[in-house]
Amino acid sequence: MQVLSDHLSRRDFLKAAGALAASAAVCPHLLDAEQFADRSPHEARYYDVLDGNAVRCGLCPWGCVVPDGGRGRCGVRENRGGRYFSLVYGFPVALNNDPIEKKPFFHVYPQSRAFSIATVGCNIHCKFCQNWDISQAKPEDARVEFRAPEDIVRMALALKEKPRTIAYTYSEPTIFFEYMADCAKAARSAGLGNVVVSNGFIAEAPLKELCSLVTAIKIDFKAFNDRFYEEICEGRLGPVKETLKRLAGSGVWFEIVVLTIPTLNDNLDEIRRMAAWISKELGPNVPLHFTRFHPDYKLRNLPPTPVETLTEAREAAMAEGCNFVYTGNAPGEGGQNTFCPSCKAVVIDRYGFSSRAVGLRNGRCARCGAPIPGV
Repeated sequence: MQVLSDHLSRRDFLKAAGALAASAAVCPHLLDAEQFADRSPHEARYYDVLDGNAVRCGLCPWGCVVPDGGRGRCGVRENRGGRYFSLVYGFPVALNNDPIEKKPFFHVYPQSRAFSIATVGCNIHCKFCQNWDISQAKPEDARVEFRAPEDIVRMALALKEKPRTIAYTYSEPTIFFEYMADCAKAARSAGLGNVVVSNGFIAEAPLKELCSLVTAIKIDFKAFNDRFYEEICEGRLGPVKETLKRLAGSGVWFEIVVLTIPTLNDNLDEIRRMAAWISKELGPNVPLHFTRFHPDYKLRNLPPTPVETLTEAREAAMAEGCNFVYTGNAPGEGGQNTFCPSCKAVVIDRYGFSSRAVGLRNGRCARCGAPIPGV
């Protein structure tokens, strides 16, 4: 099978842009300083007004109290006279037609495409972030033209390789929640699904709404210890565990990815504890991916993850009761395939972002008939 492309081709982008009567360019049209200053913000949701025109954001567990004129910790939501605004609504800085396996989702519409969008911003600050140029940027750094949710859907439907889903990814979709929610509604009306790639640092109420709009969610589980979250990510572990438990009770399909970093979160005892918690608290059929770290951003001093470490992590997690455990960013290593948990037959064969259903029939193992959970 042909290895799928990571980005929109020039032809596909021009076709999609033409459908919007937009500029015929490969990247979003850049605004000059005057145009950027004139763009109107979109009022945020999930906030309370406090005394003195301060606001309390209810979107994520930080619960930022933001004074008039200030911004939340994410840097993309601003208090203007006691009204809270999103500064990134309608301003995607990334538009790619990815294989869904790149997210990675291994149990959601195999071999399909996901039209992937992101704005700048994030509510945590991982030192190893591979998309730091987007996630750690400010709204002022993203002078791109406005794209309404309906524009995003039209772009997706105009592509030669039509996607089956819209993916909210690359940065942290929680911080562009209003835009994501409106895009998700427009996508659903057009017959497209929605998938989210998130750090899981989201409050209960917006998570509940999100679950009503999406097909699947992937959570980047950074580690299974508080110190890592605090020192390496400037985040907190507890709220992410709560998000995972809420997802387990929601009925929405979700998968978990652990970027495995040498010396920081690759301890096998910790991995065993994580896997045991996942199997017991979330269920044995939640797909768990251990992916290879490549030096980036503020952790360029560390080496890439040895493939042997990923293999050991996979074996340890399976020994703790997790049925679907994968290794990623290591093409050719057998841990990318989906095996039937009953008879161990290969049901989906993968190499890189290419996949082939070799033993899957109507959602079941072709050999023994056992169900293979997913979407």
